[in-house]
Amino acid sequence: MAGRPDPTLSRIERLCAELGLRMTGQRRIITRILSDAADHPDVEEVYRRANAIDDRISLSTVYRTVRLLERKGILARHDFGAGRMRYEETPREHHDHLIDVESGKVIEFRNEEIERLQERVARELGFKLVGHRLQLFGTPIRRQRS
Repeated sequence: MAGRPDPTLSRIERLCAELGLRMTGQRRIITRILSDAADHPDVEEVYRRANAIDDRISLSTVYRTVRLLERKGILARHDFGAGRMRYEETPREHHDHLIDVESGKVIEFRNEEIERLQERVARELGFKLVGHRLQLFGTPIRRQRS
């Protein structure tokens, strides 16, 4: 049926097709890795995963592809510290991040109370909030055994 999205394509691949981007085999691997990622990988981690699938994929190919996807608005770049940019598919719905500074794990969350508070603070300072990014950094609370 014409007009129906190909179910074998990842969401990022479909977005690339909609934008008319040329999809090489290597780009397909990279976009699938990014679509499947739940951990906000950095470029080197994307490279490790891609290279495990196709050892002809170079680090520079991953960098070029990630930069292209970011420029086209398909990927969002985050600075969660540790000197490396990390990526996720541009979110369809707003969310914030909590970063475990010990492990580097990123937890996505949404809290309506925080959203209302940010709106109120902006209003009290004479602004209409048009966007924001909230990143919380923490360490796990270790429970004492009784």
